[in-house]
Amino acid sequence: MKIICVGRNYSEHAIELKNEIPDKPVIFMKPQTALLKDNKPFYYPEWTSDLHYETEVVLKICKQGKYIDEKFARKYFDEVTVGIDFTARDLQSQQKAKGLPWEIAKAFDGSAVIGQFKKVVGENISHGINFSMKLNSIEVQKGNTNEMMFPFEKIIAYVSLFFTLQTGDLIYTGTPAGVGPVKIGDRLEGFLEGEQVFAFEIK
Repeated sequence: MKIICVGRNYSEHAIELKNEIPDKPVIFMKPQTALLKDNKPFYYPEWTSDLHYETEVVLKICKQGKYIDEKFARKYFDEVTVGIDFTARDLQSQQKAKGLPWEIAKAFDGSAVIGQFKKVVGENISHGINFSMKLNSIEVQKGNTNEMMFPFEKIIAYVSLFFTLQTGDLIYTGTPAGVGPVKIGDRLEGFLEGEQVFAFEIK
């Protein structure tokens, strides 16, 4: 099972981090050990002092495919949820400044929070999927998938050029503006179309 992530897929988020707007999806990956599910607590790592949440819609791949045409891409997923791509922003900045890979800032244990999956049909996707995240009961991020620069179909087609997609693979599709830090004691809740799909604490 692969965890594939898309960066800078919402223009306002790219702008808030002073990143260039990409002309192709920015892809990175996380190992299976990054997955945090079933509302288990997240334990704040001792090697960072600037841990940020990034709330994202996550696709679950339902069949194997390679070189997938955009017009057929919707056949390759039938469930979505909301997750969090945790980022150690201080480590990421240090690695970027040196021109080094930044997996240690993105792919560490527990950095891929995943909520409860929900079945989707084409009509839901066409109208865009609403999602949001609350930090200590205050909404801090919200978005609609129609705001993505690269929609689901383009992401799947692009990723499948490089990696064979397999049943059970997860694709984190990018975060809107509003990312920010968390601290020990915080409670995070994720919502898909207004329905809670995860709730956990930082310890």
